This record gives sequence, C-alpha cells and structure tokens, in this order.
Amino acid sequence: MKRRKSLKIMALGALTPGISIISSPLGAHKNYIEKNTSLYFESDWDLWPDMDWVGPEYWGNRLQDWKIQNGKVLCQVSGPNRTLHCLTTQATKDKGSLETSIDIEPNQSLPVSDENYIGLRLGIKGRFDDYRSAAVHGKGIDIAVTTSGKLKIGNKLLPLPTQIKDKFTLQVKTSSHNSHPSITVELKTLSGESIHTSTEKEAFTNESISGNIALVAHIKEGSKEIQETTASATFANWKISGSKLISSSEHEFGPICFAQYTLHKGILKLTGQLTPVEQIAGHKVSFEIKEDGKWKELAQSEVEPMSRTVHFRQENWNYNESVPYRIQLQLPLKSKVSEEGSALRYYTYEGSISKEPIDKDDVKTAVFSCNCDYGFPDSEVPVHVACHEPDLALFVGDQFYEGTGGFGIQTSPIDKAALDYLRKWMMFGWSYREVFRHIPCAIIPDDHDVYHGNIWGEAGKAADISGSWGAPAQDSGGYKMAPKWVNMVQKCQTSHLPDPYDPTPVKRGIDVYYTEWIYGGVSFAILEDRKWKSAPKHVLPEEAEVWNGWIQNPDFDIKKHRVEDAQLLGERQLSFLDHWSQDWSGDVKMKSLVTQTNFSTVSTLPADAKNDGVVPGLKIPVAGEYVSGDVINGDMDSNGWPQVGRDKAVAKIRKCFAFHIAGDQHLASFIQYGVEEYGDSGYAFAGPALNNIWPRRWWPPVANPENHSESNPAYTGNYEDGFGNKMTIKAVANPRLTGKKPAIVYDRATGYGIVTFNKTNRTITTECWPKYVHPLKNPEGQYAGWPITVDQQDNYGRKAAAWLPEIKVNGLSNPVVEVIEENSGESLYYMAIKGNTFTPKVFSKGTYTIKVKDSTTGKTIEKNGIKASSKSKGTLMFSI
Repeated sequence: MKRRKSLKIMALGALTPGISIISSPLGAHKNYIEKNTSLYFESDWDLWPDMDWVGPEYWGNRLQDWKIQNGKVLCQVSGPNRTLHCLTTQATKDKGSLETSIDIEPNQSLPVSDENYIGLRLGIKGRFDDYRSAAVHGKGIDIAVTTSGKLKIGNKLLPLPTQIKDKFTLQVKTSSHNSHPSITVELKTLSGESIHTSTEKEAFTNESISGNIALVAHIKEGSKEIQETTASATFANWKISGSKLISSSEHEFGPICFAQYTLHKGILKLTGQLTPVEQIAGHKVSFEIKEDGKWKELAQSEVEPMSRTVHFRQENWNYNESVPYRIQLQLPLKSKVSEEGSALRYYTYEGSISKEPIDKDDVKTAVFSCNCDYGFPDSEVPVHVACHEPDLALFVGDQFYEGTGGFGIQTSPIDKAALDYLRKWMMFGWSYREVFRHIPCAIIPDDHDVYHGNIWGEAGKAADISGSWGAPAQDSGGYKMAPKWVNMVQKCQTSHLPDPYDPTPVKRGIDVYYTEWIYGGVSFAILEDRKWKSAPKHVLPEEAEVWNGWIQNPDFDIKKHRVEDAQLLGERQLSFLDHWSQDWSGDVKMKSLVTQTNFSTVSTLPADAKNDGVVPGLKIPVAGEYVSGDVINGDMDSNGWPQVGRDKAVAKIRKCFAFHIAGDQHLASFIQYGVEEYGDSGYAFAGPALNNIWPRRWWPPVANPENHSESNPAYTGNYEDGFGNKMTIKAVANPRLTGKKPAIVYDRATGYGIVTFNKTNRTITTECWPKYVHPLKNPEGQYAGWPITVDQQDNYGRKAAAWLPEIKVNGLSNPVVEVIEENSGESLYYMAIKGNTFTPKVFSKGTYTIKVKDSTTGKTIEKNGIKASSKSKGTLMFSI
C-alpha cells in the first residue's frame, strides 16, 4: 500500500473519536478538531538520497530549481519567486493555531537588496479554490529575511538588531484568539538560541493566512548569470503544526504521477510517468494486475533516465472484463531507526484496463486539445467528461504551452530542459489523469509540446536558432530543440501507442510514432502532421514575404501558388494511408483519422491584420451578435496548406469513408471537405480548446448579418479558405460572453468534444460541450449547432455519376467491398459494408471490378467487367 507518512496526528489532548481529516479543495470540507488537538507535519529529506526531486509531499516552482542534496533541500538557482509548496497540509479559514519553522542556510554571496529574501510564504491562494491552483499560481504573505539584513513580514520591512550570519531557524506562530490573529516571528540559531523576535498584532485575518504554506527564495535583483548559476539557499527540518490545519496524504503527487495505455490487437502497451527518482539505487518498478482479489506481478521495467517513464508491454491480452492494474515503485531509503539500515517504501498508481467495447453498438471517444494553464487544475473537466462514460480518449496536441506554470521555458542545458518540460507535462497529468485512469487514450504532441509556436518539421532537420528563438527560427523549418529532447517528449506522450507503421527515424535520429489503433471495431489512423511538412519560406517565392507562416505581402495571391513539391504529410505517411484505407482486418467496421490539425483554415481576422497576432486582444461579442469587418485568412500552420498535399490527404482518407478528428485551431468546427467540388469528401471535427490561449473566430463576410442568430447562424454554408480549399461549414463555436468568471477561461469557447461511432447504424455523432456545463444537469447545454450526426457513407460525399448493381453476400455479414475502375486500375474506395447488401456508386460510366473480402480469413471473391449505368440494375451474388 501507499506509504502515508506525511500526516501525523499529535494528541496534545484528547482527539475526538471518528473525526475524518480530509481536504481538496480547501473550501470543500470543514473539519472539526478539538482546540487542544494539533496536526503535525515534518519533512524527512535526510532519509532520501541526492536527486532532482524533493518528494511526493511537495511541488517545486520550478521543478529543476529544487533538489535534495546531503539530506537537505537546495534551491539551486537565484531567481524571483522560487517556491516549494507543502501539498499535504493547508491552513483553513477557521480560528486556530498555526506554527511552522524551517532551518535556512542562505548563500552569503547573494546580491544585497531589500528585494531579495529567503523564508516562508503563508496564506497562498490561486485563482481557484484548489491546493493545486495555489501550488502553481498562488500568491501569499512572505515572511522572510532579506539579503540586506531585514525581516520581511508581508509588506513590512523591519530592521534586525544583529546581523544574521550563516544558518538560522525561521519560526512563525499565529495566535488563535480572534478573527485577526497576531503573528510572531522568531529567528533562532540552529541550537535554539533566540536571535530576534517580532510580533505583528492583528495585521492579518484568518482568511488571509489560510491556504498553502511554502518555502520561498526570491532573488529579484542580480545579474542573469547569478540567477541561473548560483544557489540561493538550503533548507532543512521543515515543521508545520496547529489546530488551524487540514491535511491529506491524497494530495501527494508522485513518484508515480499518472499512466496511459492502449490495447490494440491483443497487445497492451502502458507508459507510467514518474518523477526524477531514477538516481535512487536499488529501486524497482513493477506492473501488476488484480486477479481473484490478489495482486499478481506481470512484469518489471527500468525508469528511462531522461523522460522518467516506465514502459510495459503485454501481448496476448485476452481478458473479457475490465482488469484492475497498478504500477508499484519500491524505493530503498534510509532508516529512521538505524543510520546504516534502510527501509523500503512502496508507492503505487492504480487504474484499470477496460474491457474492449467489441460487443457495444457505440464506441464513444472524448476529444481534447489546446491546454494552456488559465483554468488549471480544470477540476470540472474530468467530472463532466465522466458523465458521458467514454470508451477512450484522444488528446490531439498542445497538452501545455510554453508559459504553462509560469517562468517561460528553459532550453539548455538539456538535463534542465528535460526537467522544465517534465514540470509542464506533470501539470497536464495532474489535471486530466482521472479522464484516462480507467480507459485507454491516445496522446500526440503538437508544436507547443516541443517548444514551438509553429513548426514545419522538414523531416527532422535542425532549425536555425542562431539569430532568434521565435518566428525566424520557425520559418527556417525543422526542430529548435535537440533530437534527444524531442525524442524524450515523444516517449512521454506516445510510447504507449501501438507500434509505429514504419519505425525508421527521420533526420538526426528523431523517432516517429504514426500508427493504426484498432479499438472496439473502430480503426484510428494516428498521424504526425508537422514532422515532414515543408516550411513555407523555403517553397514560396520570396515576394510572398513569409513571417511565421503568414504572407505579409498583400499583393501576393497564395491561391494561385499550388506548390507541387511542397510536403504536408510526407510520402511515408501517404503510403501508410494507402495501406490503412484498404486494410479492414481485425473486425473493423468504421475508420477515423486522428491528426493535430484539420485540412482547412476555418478562421477570419480583421481586414487590416497581416497575421493572427491580434487574436488574443480581439473583442468577444455577446451571444447572437455578428462581428463584421473580418475576412477569411490563410494560416500555413493549418493543414489547409500546402494545397496539393492537402488534397492528396483528403482524397486518400475519403476512400475508406474516414471521419476526421483534430484539434489545434482553438476554434471548434464541424466541416465537410471538398476537393474538386464542395462536399465531395469527408467530415471533420476540430474540437474546442481546453484552455484557449488563442481565441480564433469565424465571422466571414455575409450579405445579411442582421439575420444571424445562435439557432440560425449566418456563417454556415460553402466557403473557400484563404488557400482556395473548398469547405462546407456546418457548425462553429465562436467565443462569446458568458458572464462566468474567470472570463479568460469561459468566454473563449473552451471545452471538449465527444464523438460516438455507432457500428450498427454506421453513424458518427459529434457533441461539443462548454467546459462549464454539467452534461447531466444541462443536457441541452452544448455549443450552438451541435450535436451533429452523419452517416458513414457521407464521408465520401462525391456525387455518383453512375451506379453498379446491388451486391448481395451470402454467408457473411459486414464484408469488405472494394470497387476498382478497370480503365485506370484505380481503387475508388473500400468499406466494410453494413449487413450483406450494398449498392456501389461510381463516378463515371465504364466497367468495374468488385472484390468482396472476409476480413477475418482474408478470403476474397472478385467479379470483373461489371458495367455501370445511370441507375442500379440487378443484383450481384457473392457467396463466401
């Protein structure tokens, strides 16, 4: 079982029997504790070896800034607002006592300033009433010693009568007598001798000192070199006690943070995300399942040292029911009893491998993308998503942004850059692990996941970062970060996916992950949009004046420049799509393409905007208002460009009647692609952003904007995007004023999607939900225009020019039918038909070959020379 040593109950008097002590969020529970009872927390860093993590009871800002060294915690940089939060213990708003102390050894070479200080932070609260929000974004009251030799209590600076040298203990006590408690601060030598005591009477309220408690090292003044290379202080013996506290070991995060898995053709692949414990000698990680009420070990694995992941693969997984699993980590730490002895600690992460929904009519997937940290920890999302009871989840890119968690990004040295990434990735799991704890999921990285605003990967080449990290580097094509680091990101996010179709790395050894995932009778082709894509600046004329994928020359008409040799998906992925479209083995009945972004640009901008840099500042309208003055734009970050590559991709996926699921655009949309004509291809759903850092919109010029309403939008219908691609707009979820706070979270059309594949009726139903709507309490609360249901065959919308005779197959249901035009030898399409009859459409008169295949045995019957006519005539009998 999990070791819960962070919470100790110290009975200074009698503890009332049967009292439950829980918290999360702070205001969710009220705990009644006798006045003479105290909760007590004490750090145990002296039992841990040196490592780049400080334990499961803490959250460090940033992860790479805090480590355990020689049994103490070291803040190894000197920068502003470095904090280490105690996750398991918080102060309530109630009256009561609070006492906390910490041994501090500041770096004596730090710049002398009233702005620089080391100490404690109390009363930390975030935007949301949740300890995680406070831990990442919270603000509080600093009680510390400045490098100029003063005592800081909140906004007050008090002179100290004696200079503090070397190490000292900082102790803070609050009174428990009234609503405005006094705070007494005492500085001591490590042996306990008092150096100075100061009391602030009624300076704070019980409300103001409620919340998280943290260590703080705030070095604001000093050169950048000093901040990055100089440690600020070491800390030891952190103690927190008092009757004002609530505590829960359930708040611990790590050392096993979360896990994700897929099940494909009987092969289970699972990736566990750990914290940096790989340096602990003798650690052991195992994968176990529960059978007959007992845990059974199936495998052991090693912690990958850079990604801090563990990987498990189980073949011949043939369980016909959900199976509980756990990852167990065994850590040999020092013993409290004997200095030379050791004590084993066991940590677990539990979930379940769900039963594959082979026998269910519906296969339901939840769709997510674009997750900045405005709403962190997004506690309503797992609750609302669970109401739909999805069978699987798809996270299709931008699991975080460069600004997630504050502090921007650290790109070197590579070991620190890895920890920088890991902190942001851990925040993603902290928010959403309950979504995929008991169901499989696919996760694919997009540009921001690899520290790009936009990326045109050009088969893995190195971007030119010599002059700039921003747009010029991105326009140069390739990856800005080192291949080893990119592979680490992919290992964290994609190593649990089914094996790649072709695992050959691209340039510089960057790995690939594009693959097929069959689950519950639905086949998902998972692609890598960006990896092979050409940089626009390399293939368009110089006169286009490309900046960050946007054409700056207003006289350059991109619609007239269809660059034949510009890559979108690359030849390898196009070959994969050819194979995937005709392979229906594994009892597949429906198909779906999963990519980071869609194959059109569904977006408008004010007419005078040269790029989308204006988007975050655009006014958000009230519901029902039509915004005039916009024009349709062409963003080469979307897969609407390059047009030739786009058309190739759309033409291939429509051959298997595949429905397209994507993200990236920060604007939920449901459209139908067109290649030669409007509506001649399949449908695509780009889901809404979980947290919208870039609230795009769709307000094309229309004749009668005054007729627009939520129920009858004026912006639907046939349009060309900024590149000339045909698209039919069915629904869009534009940003709108909701009146909900914070507006930056709820007014930007945030939420998630639900896509349901009905294998019996062969329909696809798409739902688009605002994140604040509880779907059971408000079942009509979707964004206007949704839900939308389309038929499987609608995903090849090309109109029939002629028809072949009806096909009837004896002895087999749902066979795979292939229709081949004999004059060209081209396969027009492939589909596992519904039932045993099907009437094939064709696009010109002539003769055709029809193949009928048993996808289980591979047995195929072929009939040739079948003539097309204006109406279907007769019946062709096939017997298998």
